[in-house]
Amino acid sequence: MAKKTVQVGLLGLGTVGAGVCRLLQMNSEQINRRAGARIEIKKILVRDKKRKREAAVAPQLLTTDPQEILRDPAIDVIIELIGGVQEAHTHITEALRHKKFVITANKDLMATAGADLLALAREKGLNIYYEASVGGGIPLIRPLKYSLGANRIERIMGIINGTTNYILTKMSLEGMDFDTALAEAQAKGFAEQDPANDLEGTDAAYKLCILAGLAFNSRVRFEDIHVQGIGGINQRDVFYARELGFGIKLLAIGEEIAAPAAAAFDPATGAASASEAESDSRSGSAASSGPSTLPGRLALRVHPALLPLTHPLASVLYENNALFVVGNAVGEVMFYGAGAGALPTASSVVADLIDAVRNINHEVENGIMEADFQPKKFVPKEALFSAFYLRLQAKDEPGVFASLATAFGQEGVSLDMILQKRSIAGIAEIVLVTHEVEEKNFNRALGRIQKTPAIKELNSVLRVIGK
Repeated sequence: MAKKTVQVGLLGLGTVGAGVCRLLQMNSEQINRRAGARIEIKKILVRDKKRKREAAVAPQLLTTDPQEILRDPAIDVIIELIGGVQEAHTHITEALRHKKFVITANKDLMATAGADLLALAREKGLNIYYEASVGGGIPLIRPLKYSLGANRIERIMGIINGTTNYILTKMSLEGMDFDTALAEAQAKGFAEQDPANDLEGTDAAYKLCILAGLAFNSRVRFEDIHVQGIGGINQRDVFYARELGFGIKLLAIGEEIAAPAAAAFDPATGAASASEAESDSRSGSAASSGPSTLPGRLALRVHPALLPLTHPLASVLYENNALFVVGNAVGEVMFYGAGAGALPTASSVVADLIDAVRNINHEVENGIMEADFQPKKFVPKEALFSAFYLRLQAKDEPGVFASLATAFGQEGVSLDMILQKRSIAGIAEIVLVTHEVEEKNFNRALGRIQKTPAIKELNSVLRVIGK
């Protein structure tokens, strides 16, 4: 029999928790109608009952004891918004064991332990909803699971960290230096006081774990992703990138590199041959979309990159996020919007709550496809393909370009663009952009360049996307 009222336990009443309460109050009639039942928050876990709150809630709803929520048989749904991994993992596990559906916005938890928690949820006949864990208010999880479910996803590429995008936008459009842009992002609440996870690419890598797992039907670990942050970028790189027709963005990129079926299929085992899979590690372009391909290996990375100003992601500015997806049926699609914030994130949480309530009343199917994902092989960093941007300082003397061309040529690296600026005190700044090359070859060429007497300093090395 369908429940007329579904009671909810809320773990955490910070920025997003307060946003959830406000949204349930603002749009209660519409939310209840779409859920098919009245939604009622019965209890809210907080650390300090006396603290001033952003949302107006009745004092009797507050508790500092999680067991009042987790063990209450009247509560059907738990919304976890406390963050972190260990405590959240404990609470969600206990909630599932007490037959409660779970909603979370916890990207760190879902990236590191999501597969195991989802398997437990399926065992208990329940589900975990986590739309808000990536992209704030942008719908990304549902489209990858359902709307694009008929596609073989070839590539995902996104700006999924608002802090770094805000900093790079300020550097590009207003000429700010890195430290000033970071300080402004912190003052406006777009960056934490300790922004290391954002600046080093860790936050984006956790989100890529979740997105790539859904896109490529595979279990992805943080350790499988090559991660580089934006700490080494300065205003000169931003200036030269724009002069060359590029912007600089921190990108999260995932590709499945398909192997040709005719060459790779082994009829004895029904699998791709190891030798063919090894040789097919090229990841500079989207995977082949033809029907005669078998799933190959995954190439996953988070790093700053030069992106053509004509690419849709280049116009994603300030704290906004976006995900660019290529499917073999749908072609290219992009999802764009606010990647964080109280109400945008609450929008995703409450949408999950509507699904959970309808599930409780048996109006939607309770499918957990993630529990069936299989491990796949990953392309190692040194086998990735990319074009590269290199900024260096060299003595302004004859033969410098010849020595650079020789060092690159000996490792099979060809040059696409060269800029040389006016020399100061006999030292010239040179900017080079290569054609696409395997990373190990480029790194060997860098080693040769560093041993060249005329080269004084390698200032910056960045990847170039979309060439």
